[in-house]
Amino acid sequence: MFRGVRCRETIKLPPTKENLRRAKLHKSAIEDAIIKGTFDYSATFPKSKRVNLFAETPVQEPCAITVAEYLHQWMERKAKELHASSINGYRKIIDNQIIPAFGSTPIGELTRPVVRQWIEAHPATNKTISNVLSPLRAALTDAVDDGFIENNPLAGWKYRKRQPPKSKRGKKKDPFSTAEQSAILGATTGQGRNLLQFLFWSGLRTSEVVALEWGDIDWIGRTAHISRAETQAADEPEDTKTNAGTRRLKLLNPALEALANQKEFTFLEGKRVFHNPRTNEPWAGDQPIRRTLWTPVLKKAGVRYRNPYQTRHTYASMMISSGEPIKWLSKQLGHSDMVTTLRTYVEWLDDADPTAGEKAVDLFSYGKINGKN
Repeated sequence: MFRGVRCRETIKLPPTKENLRRAKLHKSAIEDAIIKGTFDYSATFPKSKRVNLFAETPVQEPCAITVAEYLHQWMERKAKELHASSINGYRKIIDNQIIPAFGSTPIGELTRPVVRQWIEAHPATNKTISNVLSPLRAALTDAVDDGFIENNPLAGWKYRKRQPPKSKRGKKKDPFSTAEQSAILGATTGQGRNLLQFLFWSGLRTSEVVALEWGDIDWIGRTAHISRAETQAADEPEDTKTNAGTRRLKLLNPALEALANQKEFTFLEGKRVFHNPRTNEPWAGDQPIRRTLWTPVLKKAGVRYRNPYQTRHTYASMMISSGEPIKWLSKQLGHSDMVTTLRTYVEWLDDADPTAGEKAVDLFSYGKINGKN
């Protein structure tokens, strides 16, 4: 114990009998120095995470730091580790949900019953609850390592409310029909049409399309190398979030057609494929597409509004309904495995082959088995 904090430090020696004896003597020497007031944490453990905690400059006692103060420190650290879009999502949850509820609470007094009481009184869905608990749980795990708390009160704990079944009317996947796609493409021309046609027939996320460059296109192999994405949360394109997200996308004819038509606008620059038609500059993230192109075009086309991400669901539903292999589609979409693809788009599998089951009937029906017609 040092300044009211239980500290654990690792000595990188094999756990032999002699080394254990040396570690015990080392611990005794540290405890003696603490009693005498001569212990220097940074000199003894210079690479420890707790060095800053016990710096000579005035610091706040661990037990007194509030949840809000620690979360702000935690977010500064995480900003160096995570994608900007992930940090932006965390920041919204922390600023809008966690801090208003627990911000003034000393971090050592944030217990599981306190969190449970807030959840039970909060009119939130299970998804919202999970979104709140996830960063809070991660932050408290780091708070243990930083020496602010002894144990994470949320470790291994989840909370779910009893909720009525979700209405299919409110489902998030709402692809566009062939007629709607035609109306949307007919309501715009030039770069706007090229971009929207490419979205419908590539299955890419808008953030991936925004970051696409001409150097990523393999015209002979009819593929595109997808390795970047750009959102408003980042100042520049970032790597895809997962290894599966970095992929070689097969370009279908309508997607290739959109790229060929886009050549006259941006190809000679040799950089970003798609530009904002209003400014003739590369799109500054994916949100401007929604505001300045997508929403006006849907209104002009008379098509019921859905967000641009539905172009990805449209692509997936068309591929599945046409009977394209799930394994191939999973790679096209950048999913980590086929299970993700199946779980996301299972509702369209029934339409994949209207004759499904007939082959089994032909081969194994009783009439065939008995030699009858």
